[in-house]
Amino acid sequence: MFGLFKKKEPQAATVEEKAMTVFDKLGGAAAIDAAVDIFYRKVLADDRISHFFDTIDMQAQHVKQKAFLTMAFGGPNNYSGKDMREAHKHMNLTEEHFTAVAESLVGTLQELGVGQEDIDSVVTIAVSVKDDVLNK
Repeated sequence: MFGLFKKKEPQAATVEEKAMTVFDKLGGAAAIDAAVDIFYRKVLADDRISHFFDTIDMQAQHVKQKAFLTMAFGGPNNYSGKDMREAHKHMNLTEEHFTAVAESLVGTLQELGVGQEDIDSVVTIAVSVKDDVLNK
């Protein structure tokens, strides 16, 4: 859609592609920026989770999320925020909330034309922090 994400036809990955980080595969910083903007549009439109952001400075939230996702996806680590458990411990989040966020993330990547293999990689990363986000 934006030329930032490269949708590929299924084929065997080269050695170079296997060595690429999710950050690189998605298209780098510009792609993460576009994804975060679309992601929060979806989150704020979702009645299951939008209320968590009623008092949040969304401009600052965008900056933090872009830095976090860049780091989580294997890009440059400029994230200086709290860890996932600390950042979410006061929120009393449930499975439903986690699912809503995951659906927004997947929907964002699909909207941007990201291939299923790369979406699966992103979901794997998201699920890896689920217990911390839900404070389990």
